[in-house]
Amino acid sequence: MNAITFLGLESSCDDTAAAVVRLRGDRAEILASVVAGQTALHAVFGGVVPELAARAHVEKLDLCVEEALDRAGTALADLDGIAVTAGPGLIGGVMAGVMCAKGLAAGAGLPLVGVNHLAGHALTPRLTDGLAFPYLMLLVSGGHCQFLIARGVEDFTRLGGTIDDAPGEAFDKTAKLLGLPQPGGPSVEAEAAKGDPARFAFPRPLMDRADCDLSFSGLKTALLRARDGVMAGQGGLTVQDRADLCAGFQAAVADVLAGKARRALARYMALSPAEPALAVAGGVAANRTIRGRLEQVCAECGVRFLAPPLALCTDNAAMIAWAGIERFRLGARDGMDLAARPRWPLDRTTAPMLGSGRKGAKA
Repeated sequence: MNAITFLGLESSCDDTAAAVVRLRGDRAEILASVVAGQTALHAVFGGVVPELAARAHVEKLDLCVEEALDRAGTALADLDGIAVTAGPGLIGGVMAGVMCAKGLAAGAGLPLVGVNHLAGHALTPRLTDGLAFPYLMLLVSGGHCQFLIARGVEDFTRLGGTIDDAPGEAFDKTAKLLGLPQPGGPSVEAEAAKGDPARFAFPRPLMDRADCDLSFSGLKTALLRARDGVMAGQGGLTVQDRADLCAGFQAAVADVLAGKARRALARYMALSPAEPALAVAGGVAANRTIRGRLEQVCAECGVRFLAPPLALCTDNAAMIAWAGIERFRLGARDGMDLAARPRWPLDRTTAPMLGSGRKGAKA
């Protein structure tokens, strides 16, 4: 039985990653997955500094590749190809990954496959569970939030998405407003576990609209005003105040995502899929409260719910290697002219949500 083994590289934001994935028959296996995070590097700045991130990728990529190959017990000569995130993302980091992949591919005489970072997330349920098309995908991360119908490896239809901040970005800004460490998602979730989600009446943006679009910028502003109101009334925030603010914010995000998921499911189910499923991926998919609400919606709608292991929710190279294998099986090959792209929407036909500029559509 022939096997396909790919090395994947990921460097689109602040995680440098390399992984080796093998497909044998219809069974995929992650032989190794290495992620070098940059949290400590950016902590003092309260967010990711693109130039620092790019420099760190340059320093770490070859080390991550070497470690991944060593863990997998695989040499470059044993690979069938190299996949790399070619966008979207912070352009310096994407360029670092693409150039590293080109060098490896040229030196080892291996095929090169460029991968859309969002497709990596969107195809993860096929890596972990062999999920058949079509399925409904909720991509929910620090930079993106979209409901997509995944019809094929390169065939995605966007049903709706954020018109401003992504939820992960809103979590990060909330953490910053409340003096919590970055990354904001885990910090806010930990505080929320100790708080009262009903104390503050936060809005549920765009729930009065029947579409699948989302907005989180106003929710972040509402939290700021609630914080300032408490501080003005008592001269500061108590530990419980902060926990209650986090709990109320998280509950609002979960309510919006669950409500919009219900609407997206109605549109998806109109296709009469043989095995209906909603999959969720991206960093915010690691939030247990949000997962729980989405799982509840799926149970009520009679739809299978899928969420990858927590390690595959955040940025990783295993999903890139897998997406590369998927494209490779369709005949995709890229040359040494493969370009790094800061913007690269998955749905190539629907009008972009966040506008377009000289470098193309954002999302």
